[in-house]
Amino acid sequence: MKRKDTSLNHSKIANEMMNYINTYIDTDINITQMAEEFNISKFHFQRIFKEQMGENIYECIKSIRLQKASNLLITNQSSTISKIASLCGYSSQTSFLRAFKQRFEQTPKQWRQGGYKEYSNNILNIYSSVSLIDKYYINIEPQIVKIEKRIAYYIREKGHGNDSRKNWQKLKAWVYTNDIQNYFQLGIYHDNPIITKPQDCHYVSAIVVKVEDVLPNTNLPYFNLYAGLCAKFPFNGKYEDILKLIQWVYHFWLPNSGYEATTIPSYIRFEKNDFFDDSGEFVADFYIPIAFS
Repeated sequence: MKRKDTSLNHSKIANEMMNYINTYIDTDINITQMAEEFNISKFHFQRIFKEQMGENIYECIKSIRLQKASNLLITNQSSTISKIASLCGYSSQTSFLRAFKQRFEQTPKQWRQGGYKEYSNNILNIYSSVSLIDKYYINIEPQIVKIEKRIAYYIREKGHGNDSRKNWQKLKAWVYTNDIQNYFQLGIYHDNPIITKPQDCHYVSAIVVKVEDVLPNTNLPYFNLYAGLCAKFPFNGKYEDILKLIQWVYHFWLPNSGYEATTIPSYIRFEKNDFFDDSGEFVADFYIPIAFS
């Protein structure tokens, strides 16, 4: 029981830190101060985060800063590169330029001028089964929706799709074991999968319940699902085809929408999930948290 309690506590610490990073990514995030709030040493705090997330906390902060910058460079055409660097928590434009080029193999200016398209296409080309084309999405009109607070019980994996079927089957067993009646299924992208190599993506398979239905004792960790404004896009097709929809949303819809993507992770809500119910198909909605630009 002690080992289980320790594991759940470590998950809670990592989840709260991820929420803090996503919320305050434009500030100077103080790791020492965060560790003190959990009443643990900085060293122990960093060890827990790496154990839970598979990377050290500084790498994670850097990745989220650069993912936000990659979006703002596309959507905020009127903002200078220096301004975008500041919005993403960089006090020095020089350090931002160096970090951006190291991650994306091009300068922010080259990215903004269209380099993001080739970079993203190279990521998606890794998936040989991705088959949908951009024209498929021309007539899609998203719904703008407000999401209410929910609780997500989850299994985390690093490497998009590597263990998805196995993890969803574990969640299915967990649902049956706990006799859960009212729930839905979410797949959450902690990294943007159209600009992050599959092996580096953090992905969460989750069962979502109402706040009042939280289980008093379970072996799965949980976190509070983002409550706020989202754009919702319908999807049906093969599992990996969702990536083409995500690419269209970020590269075509978002720049012309009057909205910005936030640093809150996007996710898919399944109506049919072959990994869970052996339905033979995937029918879902893609949600991207947004803010007015």
